[in-house]
Amino acid sequence: MRDDVFWTSVVHELRALPRETGWLEFKHNNAEPQEIGEYISALANTAALEGKAHAYLVWGIADTTHDVIGTSFDPNTKRVGNEELESWLLRQLAPKIGFHFVHITLDGRPLVLLEIDCAYRHPVQFAGAEFIRIGSYKKRLKDFQEKERELWRVLDATPFERLPAAEKLLSDEVLKLLDYPSYFDLIDRPLPDGRSAILDALAADRLIEPAGGGYWNVLNVGAILLAKQLSDFGHLQRKAVRVVVYKGKGRVETLREQTGAKGYAAAFKGLIDFIHGLLPVNEVIGQALRKAVPVYPELALRELVANALIHQDFSITGSGPMVEIFDDRMEITNPGLPLVDTTRMLDSPPRSRNEALASLMRRMGICEERGSGVDKVVFQTEFYQLPAPAFEVVGDSTRSTLFAPRPLTKMDQGDRVRAVYLHACLRYVQREFMTNTSLRERFGIDPKNSATASRLIKEALTAGVVRLHDPEAPPKLRRYVPSWA
Repeated sequence: MRDDVFWTSVVHELRALPRETGWLEFKHNNAEPQEIGEYISALANTAALEGKAHAYLVWGIADTTHDVIGTSFDPNTKRVGNEELESWLLRQLAPKIGFHFVHITLDGRPLVLLEIDCAYRHPVQFAGAEFIRIGSYKKRLKDFQEKERELWRVLDATPFERLPAAEKLLSDEVLKLLDYPSYFDLIDRPLPDGRSAILDALAADRLIEPAGGGYWNVLNVGAILLAKQLSDFGHLQRKAVRVVVYKGKGRVETLREQTGAKGYAAAFKGLIDFIHGLLPVNEVIGQALRKAVPVYPELALRELVANALIHQDFSITGSGPMVEIFDDRMEITNPGLPLVDTTRMLDSPPRSRNEALASLMRRMGICEERGSGVDKVVFQTEFYQLPAPAFEVVGDSTRSTLFAPRPLTKMDQGDRVRAVYLHACLRYVQREFMTNTSLRERFGIDPKNSATASRLIKEALTAGVVRLHDPEAPPKLRRYVPSWA
């Protein structure tokens, strides 16, 4: 949406400032790659410290007079070894924040503008070092401990949702970018009359904010939920949900792949319907008719996909939520480490990494904030006598796995122990105890085969995931709880 007119106006605004700032640096032709990388770190960190969404490095402007002098620097042809400059810079950054070069012609002279996203959640490092601006000088952050403490305080207080995804848009542009009718449908409100009333309603929920002069900023939470096309908001494009169907049990052969285009709230129902349509079904014979029953409970699928969207870490660039479907399982992965131990997801109080996003998705009926989502998933898998779901950390991501139907005799020991543990957790949060009887019901074991349930309990006791509630109770009255209870 940003054209040459927009970028030219940005340069004019920057030139109009009385001097360089902590988030603005002017250069002539100095384009040494290491120096650029260090400036990205310093400017991004200082922008966060000073409450700016972006920082800027501009080549072709005199740093004292702000006159237009032009530049011979061309980032498109600049290379470091055999690697393109932009790729090399991105590889050295941690975390990998957004930045991009823009070519502008002003007064007949070529300029290059580098727009840099502010630091978010963590100070930005380049080549393992963090930098900051002190006055107009670039310094190592570790040498200014008070600045470092102040930066951490700011980063801890600035949620991703409240940063702008697009800035200085006209009202027509905002309404063109956002699927605002879906917003009013989802919160069960009539569509207001007139453009101003619609914008005011979106601003009241802090999906957008006024930028002055009749312009608007679309905030990240508004874009990620309601974008007609996430690609319109460059840094959010990779946050679209990918759905991949594989042949067999591995990732060797892909049968189908599709990446979502719309915001999460606007597309959620369609996403669930799409995934549901890709899943295998079982035929169940009723009294008179055959009925196709999905392999995975729809409620469990819905909860896990919603959790992946809400609890992802948006500071991790280059990856987004993914749903992978195999012959024997379905894996739902989101970038970011879980906020609670994966073994305690069922009983832990609710914690939202993205509180504004979670709150709005709850109001829209997409998710719950009460921490009951995993409870529902475990209950559904038990009700349909599926193998227990698995929750695990993979690299810097969180993965939830639903398994296709498998008889108890085909489950390995890890599957059995996990199922017994989660059954004990579910009973405990319901203020009940796991017993031989409850475990038989969970697995559909015939009452005369109670010894089978006893062996399953013994495996879990040996693994240390459950314990006896009352060690003095006689065998037939024994009750069990999770090891942490």
